[in-house]
Amino acid sequence: MTTTREPGTGTATRVPAAVAPSVRVPAADAPVEQQGRMSHRQILEALSGMLLAMFVAFLSSTVVSNALPTIITDLRGTQSQYTWVVTATLLASTASTPIWGKLADLFSKKLLIQVSIVVFVVGSMLAGLSQSVETLIAWRVLQGLGLGGLQALVQIAMAAMISPRERGRYSGLLGSVMAVATVGGPLLGGLLVDTSWLGWRWCFYVGVPFGVVALVLLQRTLHLPVTRREVRIDYLGAAFLTAGVSALLIWVTLAGDSFAWASTETALFLSGGVAAVVAFVVTELRAAEPIVPLRLFRDRTTTLAVVASVAIGVAMFGSSVFLGQYLQISRGYSPTAAGLLTVPMVGGLLVSSTVSGVLITRYGRWKGYLVAGSVLVVAGFGLLATVDHETDVILLGVFLFVLGVGIGMTMQNLVLAVQNTVAATDLGAASSAVAFFRSLGGTIGVSVLGAVLSARVGDLIAAGLPPQAAAASGGGGVGLADLADAPAPVQELIRVSYGDATGRVFLVSAVIAVVAVVAVLLIREVALRTESGEERLQRESEPALADDDRVGTAR
Repeated sequence: MTTTREPGTGTATRVPAAVAPSVRVPAADAPVEQQGRMSHRQILEALSGMLLAMFVAFLSSTVVSNALPTIITDLRGTQSQYTWVVTATLLASTASTPIWGKLADLFSKKLLIQVSIVVFVVGSMLAGLSQSVETLIAWRVLQGLGLGGLQALVQIAMAAMISPRERGRYSGLLGSVMAVATVGGPLLGGLLVDTSWLGWRWCFYVGVPFGVVALVLLQRTLHLPVTRREVRIDYLGAAFLTAGVSALLIWVTLAGDSFAWASTETALFLSGGVAAVVAFVVTELRAAEPIVPLRLFRDRTTTLAVVASVAIGVAMFGSSVFLGQYLQISRGYSPTAAGLLTVPMVGGLLVSSTVSGVLITRYGRWKGYLVAGSVLVVAGFGLLATVDHETDVILLGVFLFVLGVGIGMTMQNLVLAVQNTVAATDLGAASSAVAFFRSLGGTIGVSVLGAVLSARVGDLIAAGLPPQAAAASGGGGVGLADLADAPAPVQELIRVSYGDATGRVFLVSAVIAVVAVVAVLLIREVALRTESGEERLQRESEPALADDDRVGTAR
């Protein structure tokens, strides 16, 4: 077999060597994109569309998270539905991420990124038209499918273009985009919610023009080689993965609220979810092109990075979801003010991701930043565990800055560590595996932490209600859904209860984050490669091509 290139397209096609032995293009004579190495200018041009796509995804997520208290109040939703609006997107993105990653190893990465943008934008538009919380949750699932593609495919495309050693300087750009979107999202969301002639629905519409521009930029600037391979998509494995993950995450979300932890429903969800996961593992062991190649987990770095990513997922999603609720429900800040109060965390993330990326590129060492970052995540959550309804906002800002610095030093570098270790043919699957388990941690985190918060708030409200009011409410059944219509004393009790209960959520997060510290300490540091993913793919395929040529000659 040999590899040919279609002029002007950068598309690679493998053909029998006996048929076309003379069409092999020497690597040194091929165009830059076809060699797998791009100039700094070409990389920046290609990144422009991808970074804008990531900006769309993060902006839409942060805009909605800050507007959720207003949305749930307006639609008369409950605390459980509040959590589900977030969980639905995370669930869909988690289940779809490995599938997107595997498709990136088989099809055009550029086309897949564009498809994921379209799916995300359509889901956002339909979510903005929702007339009930149930409808909103349904369209948030469609958003999640697009988000799953974006969060995996952008990292995969960067790995294909840029060597691990050089990736740090560009990862800083990705961190900057995330920081701007995380700061700008809440501020923009607050402005939209506080503007009477716009309202919260525009939180879903605002990302549409950015998505259209991202599609145009990607079409003009992103040019990656596409290796045409015989494709055997593991549909059965994808179905089992989606069913297993969905069943287990839905169980975690509903148990303790819609039904008891020890109940028939729990038994059904658990047995079904476990059976689907077992079937998925068996399928992957036999599949020609598995969605998640289980051989990846033979590598120590990949396995430990996945464990750490679960804990970091809790940090990323748990802090943003419940922090916005704390600031608005308990402290009484407007959505705009709540967005401004999260600036310290995003500032810490921006500084640490940018500085650590530059230093990693300069010196080639990365483990120290992972260790320091994971320790700071634990410290940040530990400090936030002390907050209540009277915590000084300046002190809160310091706590958030510490947490942001920790997240910035760990999130991107965990992906870098894995991409530096695995074979070039597994870059897509391995990168998506890290993103998958990070989202899985976030989904489980939001669900479990939401249940912890709900239970703690219920206990505090029940303890604070007068006996007559408690009896009338069914023993403390007053919550977020009653905030708008409750008498002033009960409203104040709800606000105080949410403020005092939030510290419990962050305490649980700190305990979970300790797992990330242990996993990172056990990772063995490997020197960063100086080849891009496409260069490695060409080099690693050369022995196989040479063997094919020898076989063809012998024949």
